[in-house]
Amino acid sequence: MSVVDQHHVMLPEGSIGKQTSTLNLGPTHPATHGVFQNILELDGERIVDAEQTVGYIHRAFEKLAERRPLYQITPLTDRLNYCSSPINNMGWHITCEKLLGIKTPKRVDYLRVIIMELARISDHLICSSVMGVDTGAFTGFLYVMQYRELIYEIYEEVCGSRLTTNIGRIGGFERNFNDIAFRKLEQFLDEYPKVLKEFENLFTRNRIFMERTMGIGGISAERALNYGFTGPNLRAAGVDYDVRVHSPYSSYEDFNFNVPVGSTGDCYDRFLVRNKEMWESLSIIRQAYQKVQEFKGEEAEVFHADVPEYYLPKKEDVYTKMEALIYHFKIIMGETDIPSGEVYSAVEGGNGELGFYLISDGGRTPYRLHFRRPCFIYYQAYTELVKDSMLSDAIIVMSSLNLIAGELDA
Repeated sequence: MSVVDQHHVMLPEGSIGKQTSTLNLGPTHPATHGVFQNILELDGERIVDAEQTVGYIHRAFEKLAERRPLYQITPLTDRLNYCSSPINNMGWHITCEKLLGIKTPKRVDYLRVIIMELARISDHLICSSVMGVDTGAFTGFLYVMQYRELIYEIYEEVCGSRLTTNIGRIGGFERNFNDIAFRKLEQFLDEYPKVLKEFENLFTRNRIFMERTMGIGGISAERALNYGFTGPNLRAAGVDYDVRVHSPYSSYEDFNFNVPVGSTGDCYDRFLVRNKEMWESLSIIRQAYQKVQEFKGEEAEVFHADVPEYYLPKKEDVYTKMEALIYHFKIIMGETDIPSGEVYSAVEGGNGELGFYLISDGGRTPYRLHFRRPCFIYYQAYTELVKDSMLSDAIIVMSSLNLIAGELDA
């Protein structure tokens, strides 16, 4: 952070002049949680005004998508909210399936739910623990971080990747879940609730944490809706909206879970809502795992829909059979025309409604693809949320919104 300018407000002769300072919070300061800049005007330590700047990591995702076949777009979605990239991947595949008219088997839906809810926990786990770090408590971050690692190990068993996962395929998964993945999942379901409870005990009624977060960065339900808030930040303001409930996908209608809702829309309520959502995600994962175990025989081996035009053949077949090699080449290189049409599909991402607006003109790549990134919408409200608060509050507000720079500029 550096003071870059000072302003002297001209007042009538004989009166005391008021001085404000302009301060750059970012784009490379570690407290900014990503590569973006906030230009703050300060009166002492109080924020008088703020201006946001995005564009430091503009990667032209939407323009790139117009030149790539469907499968080659999946890795682009990883780089949006990289704290929960599997949700981005699944959301894109579900969008493709909506355009292509593909119906996925129930077992595929349940496996997807397991992975997406693990990703939601991973996302919330980071956000809540970093809020602790930004208020001066590093211990809670260390308590939960080892379980993000366990989630990543489950990803590795499913797809071989950890952070930017490229997980899944159009119609399902690349491979079936192995025994190690299920064993690690059982370990997570057994151990994480105890750690989450201990984490909550460290913060929820902690006097210092409460004073740093209660009444800070609050927003009303009306203002949040006007901005276009979704996800935990909207629910913390008292609006009961969750894409999984209002527009179910991946058979979410088969699960029983509650949607936590706050009332004040401040940093403290956002923290509480995300913590409660982790408990609900644990419940959903248990239900999905139980449903997966009910499949027997050949049904227990189903991990993708029957769509050979879009699903890669087995590697051993590619090496030994000409037809499989041809399909492999056509799918990877995007040699299959996709039907023309216009679809919008959304999933409940870690930060809110993650939407994909896809227009196809019948070619081999999208005519137009727009990503609805929830963080980009939250960031518009940042000035309003931090105005008249203290400089130290600017950081905790940023943490509570869970602003991920990868979602700011597509």
